Amino acid sequence: MGTLLRHVLELLDGDVAAVYEKQGMAEYRPRFSPVVRALVAEGPLSVRDLAGAIGVTHSAASQTAAQMARAGLVTHTPDPMDARRRLVGLTPEARALLPRIEAEWEATAAAMAELDTELPMPLGELLAEVARAVGRRPFRERVAAARRTI
Repeated sequence: MGTLLRHVLELLDGDVAAVYEKQGMAEYRPRFSPVVRALVAEGPLSVRDLAGAIGVTHSAASQTAAQMARAGLVTHTPDPMDARRRLVGLTPEARALLPRIEAEWEATAAAMAELDTELPMPLGELLAEVARAVGRRPFRERVAAARRTI
């Protein structure tokens, strides 16, 4: 199951990345979009706040922000309210790309809506249902219970 989920994600993200590359944005990755959306909406955020805003672990948010910094899309600056924290913010280069990025977001959303018409249930709804079910009862508990019945 994990292999299939990763494969589907690779197919979708790979094709979106190819669109970005064709549009002259080879440095931009699909995984950057939630970060860009959060920073556009909220302004500069600490990595912890960014992780909460996009629903990933602190480590994942930190890694993505580091990749984005290497691509020249975000900066890390000291937080004026707490010198121990650093804030992630969009660079002028990222802001200049926003119209093109937003156009691709719209096209991607339309393509996903078209794909959803071919599925028995919209993929986003199905994945949200899976996340809720696993939240109610973690998969490790399900595996442990299955092992006891075998």
